[in-house]
Amino acid sequence: MTRMIRLVVLVLILAVPGLQAAYARGEPVDFSLPQLHGETVSLSDFRQQWVVLNYWATWCAPCRKEIPDLSSLHEDRDDIVVLGLAFEDTDMETFDAFLEEYHPSYPILLVDVYAPPEPFGAPKALPTTIILGLEGYPVKTFVGPVSRESIEAFIDSR
Repeated sequence: MTRMIRLVVLVLILAVPGLQAAYARGEPVDFSLPQLHGETVSLSDFRQQWVVLNYWATWCAPCRKEIPDLSSLHEDRDDIVVLGLAFEDTDMETFDAFLEEYHPSYPILLVDVYAPPEPFGAPKALPTTIILGLEGYPVKTFVGPVSRESIEAFIDSR
């Protein structure tokens, strides 16, 4: 592992609550969340793919702006799966109206804002995007808006 990669991993571990425990155990991150109007999805279902976890909310303007980039990334790359983590306590009608307007092509998973998934917990800001490597370990966090190009540049450099 290069010195720069070690530094990035250390910063990530220190910056994201709960990651210290996941790395100390030496285990990949795994949790299951219900999909909007669908089945439960587990992170372990996507091993050997890059997983892009995108925390968002319907009221978040930068989150809305990311949807076309994230959708095209999800559609165009077989090695990448995008999962939208809806971090909002709202009713299904609000989600349905939002999705009718914005049409994300990737699965939308519902996060309980009072008990968000470990090891990440509640995001410090929206949007927040966490990339999991092929084995399920977190390797990069973007706080704030992110583009397809930024995600691909990171993944393709690995």
